[in-house]
Amino acid sequence: MTSTQSRQLALSTIAFVLCFAVWGLLGALAPILRKDLHLSQTQTAFMIAIPVLLGSVGRLPMGILADRFGGRLVMTVLLAFAFVPAAGIALSHGYAALVFWAFFLGMAGTSFAVGVAFTTRWFEAGLQGTALGIFGAGGIGQSIAVFFAPRLAAAWGGWQPVVWLFGSLSLVWAAAFWWFARDAKPGAPRSLSAALAPTTHPMAWLLSLFYFMSFGGFVAMGVYLPTLLTTRYHLLLSDAGARTAGFVVLATLTRPVGGWLADRVPAAVILTGAYAVAAVAALALTPESLTTFTFGALLFATAIGLANGAVFKLVPTYFPQETGSVTGLVGAFGGLGGFFPPLLLAFLLDRTGSYAGGFIALALVALACSVLAANLSRRGPVLGAASAAD
Repeated sequence: MTSTQSRQLALSTIAFVLCFAVWGLLGALAPILRKDLHLSQTQTAFMIAIPVLLGSVGRLPMGILADRFGGRLVMTVLLAFAFVPAAGIALSHGYAALVFWAFFLGMAGTSFAVGVAFTTRWFEAGLQGTALGIFGAGGIGQSIAVFFAPRLAAAWGGWQPVVWLFGSLSLVWAAAFWWFARDAKPGAPRSLSAALAPTTHPMAWLLSLFYFMSFGGFVAMGVYLPTLLTTRYHLLLSDAGARTAGFVVLATLTRPVGGWLADRVPAAVILTGAYAVAAVAALALTPESLTTFTFGALLFATAIGLANGAVFKLVPTYFPQETGSVTGLVGAFGGLGGFFPPLLLAFLLDRTGSYAGGFIALALVALACSVLAANLSRRGPVLGAASAAD
């Protein structure tokens, strides 16, 4: 890895860290907001999930834009825009206004598709898994939010200054990214139909399912754990935030490991084992015991972190010329995987008084992904196969 490659990777990773920190703010501050606004479990879960919605569906168009105009321009605009909904949330005085701005805050979550398109073009095939794993570790921004945001809110006497701080950091980095970042290749002028064509390929949808499970599980647990731990186990918010940060850090740090392994071992083999372990871990989340839940959560974090890194080794392998658009599709489904679980868990808690059904459903999806990955590993990867077939 050359110094230029390392510099561009660092710039895009920091951009992703800041965007993810902004994206995860409401999840980090949810217990405080629930108390201040007297929200129900379902209202709180909806507030947490709504940024995930736009952050998910917006990844496909943002990936296409990054392919067309280059990641430098698109990432700069995205970082600057993130300040706007953050400011709107800081100035909100009611639930309706909060949800309105929370929706647009979701744009920060689209940074993943932009960053992958930007980063991939700087690296040859043999280094892409490692590079994208390092870039994906920028998801630690969510951990930064859940660990520091509640503490800063307590120290500063309110949550509003915290939102101003994170939004301002994103705005500052927009200027830095524009000044120092460079595109490896110019954006390719392609029609919308040409850009969307690879997203109809079956392999793109299979990778989307894989990411729906692994990244969706990461996002869902990352944004909802503070609420779950304070509700189910009556932990202090600071304790719940620290435990959530630990989950996010572990899942984030194992992601580069998954990418590194996928440069050396067939990625489908890694996915087969990772999803099988994730299924077992999800079942360990069902008992009420905090000790068992902690073990299951940490095991789950490790498994999905490895899977997240391995999935994005396969994207440029099968779609070397359309990485941005396919990343957008795969990333969109990954984000949607984080949108539904908090709502389902809150609904089940309100109706049944237990989260167990949601975790059993999670285990079944993980098991299905393991079986599909095993089938893919038997077929063997073919470089550029999907692109060549179209």
